[in-house]
Amino acid sequence: MKYTKLSKEQFEELNEEFSVFLAAQSIDVKEWTTIKKEQPELADKEMEVFSDFVWEKVLSKANYLEHFSSDSLNLFKCTADAIERIVVKVNKEGINLLESKDFEWLLDNSKDPRIEYLKGKKAYHQERNEDLFDLIQKGSVVSDGKLYEAIFKMLVA
Repeated sequence: MKYTKLSKEQFEELNEEFSVFLAAQSIDVKEWTTIKKEQPELADKEMEVFSDFVWEKVLSKANYLEHFSSDSLNLFKCTADAIERIVVKVNKEGINLLESKDFEWLLDNSKDPRIEYLKGKKAYHQERNEDLFDLIQKGSVVSDGKLYEAIFKMLVA
């Protein structure tokens, strides 16, 4: 398995897609019920293959990731051959960027000298999607990239 198996909740959310996936392999509901009961290892294998398929699809479409902590933001732009990163570090006592009021303070005071901005770029260590998955496993989430692009524009202005 390349990624991780989807959770029970994720499988429930993707019930229709999983049915189509099974149907593509000529497995109907009745046969799937039998497989789960009589061949749980085969059922597990099918679920792993589907999980990898879903992760691959999600990761291939992901162009931006974000990771928030109490005092910093890690913003990633994921291109075809490299990952670009902006780190926003706030050196202000009592700040917690996970709180909306403190995050708003950051947005309103982006030029405050207690805020550090770092930019970098590096080629992927593994395959692109595997590196993105690793970042997600460490707490990053897929984003629309608006925050990355807004801060990037501010830095190059």
